[in-house]
Amino acid sequence: MTEINILMMEDSPDDLDLTIEALKDAKVRNTLHHVEDGVKGLQFLRREGEYADAPRPDVILLDLNMPRKNGREVLAEIKADANLRTIPVVILTTSETDEDILAAYNLNANAYVTKPVDFEQFIKVVRSIEDFWFTVVRLPGK
Repeated sequence: MTEINILMMEDSPDDLDLTIEALKDAKVRNTLHHVEDGVKGLQFLRREGEYADAPRPDVILLDLNMPRKNGREVLAEIKADANLRTIPVVILTTSETDEDILAAYNLNANAYVTKPVDFEQFIKVVRSIEDFWFTVVRLPGK
């Protein structure tokens, strides 16, 4: 079985730690790459600067509320780029507003998931994302 590369764009160290914990016992071998803002996320995806050797992610976990370039801006750039638009983008954020959900889907997000505050629920959410995207769905190039 091939390894899944996940790019997580997240500025919260706590949410990053919870995601790492949730993916530790994953059914599928995975490597989690992390950047803490949208500018670095786009550099990673475009293999610029320090990310020149970055692998192409199989899926992106994207927070909407990040510094320097927010998730909406990043999503718009990813989906406008012919080289990146086929990478599935899962919005993983605290926002539950209808405007944010609609805006994300209008920008062609592949899924929108609200982060639960509770530790156990957060673990369940990440594991359900892992189960769906890495065992059920067929990803491009896999």
